[in-house]
Amino acid sequence: FFMKLSVLMPVYNERATLHEILRRVQAVPIDKEIIIVDNCSTDGTREDLQAMLASSEAENADGSGRLRVVLQPRNGGKGSSVRRALELARGEWVIVQDADLEYDPQDYLQLLMVAERSPNRHAVFGSRLQRGTDSLKGMPHTSFYYGRIGLSILFRILYASPLSDVATCYKLMRRSLAQSLDLKGSGFELDFEIPARLRRRGVRIYEVPVSYAPRTELEGKKIRVVKDGLHAAWTLIKYRFSG
Repeated sequence: FFMKLSVLMPVYNERATLHEILRRVQAVPIDKEIIIVDNCSTDGTREDLQAMLASSEAENADGSGRLRVVLQPRNGGKGSSVRRALELARGEWVIVQDADLEYDPQDYLQLLMVAERSPNRHAVFGSRLQRGTDSLKGMPHTSFYYGRIGLSILFRILYASPLSDVATCYKLMRRSLAQSLDLKGSGFELDFEIPARLRRRGVRIYEVPVSYAPRTELEGKKIRVVKDGLHAAWTLIKYRFSG
C-alpha cells in the first residue's frame, strides 16, 4: 500500500528521550511508518521496546503496521541499524531520525515540500549551517561546530557540490534510490557515505534549513570529535576515489 514516508530510527541507550521523540514523530501530519532498530541498548531502552512489542503497540520486522521494532542480535553500530531499517522501508521517501531531541520532526514537512516541487528531485538534506538560519545563529562554537564546517568544506572540494551541512542527520531520499546505494558503513561514517554515493551517482542534493538543539556529551551525545571526525573525512576521501 502507498505510504509517503519511512522514518528510520536507530536507537542505542536512548531511554530518556525515546518515548518523547516517538510522540513527536507520530504527531507529524504525514502518512508514514516508523521503523525502530535497537542496537543492543543496556539502559532499559531495549526492555521498553520489548514491552511495546508484547503489548502490540508495535510490530516486529515482519509486521505490516505503521510502527515496527527490530531488536538487533548484536551491537553492530548506528550504520548497521540504519541499513537494517532501510531494508524494511516501504515509503516513497525515507529519512533517518535519531532517537534524541536534537532535531524537530515537524521539519519533515518542509523537506518533503521542497523534494516534491519536481519529479527530478531525489535528495533533500536539512541544513543546520546555512547562512542566516536560526540554527546557525544560536549554535555554540564548539569543536563539533568547527568539525561540521570542516567536513562540509572537504565534501564541497571533493564532490563539487555546494552542500553546507554534510553531517546532518536529516537526509531525505527517495526510497528506491536509497535502497540502490549499496551502503556498507556500520558506524557514524554512514552519514558521509550516503552523500558521497549520491554525488558519485550524479544526484543533485538540495538543502532546506532545519531546527537544531544540540545536546552535550554529558546529555548522551555519542559522536567523538577526533575519532569520528577523522573516520568521516576518510570516508569522504575513500568514496571519492573508489566505488
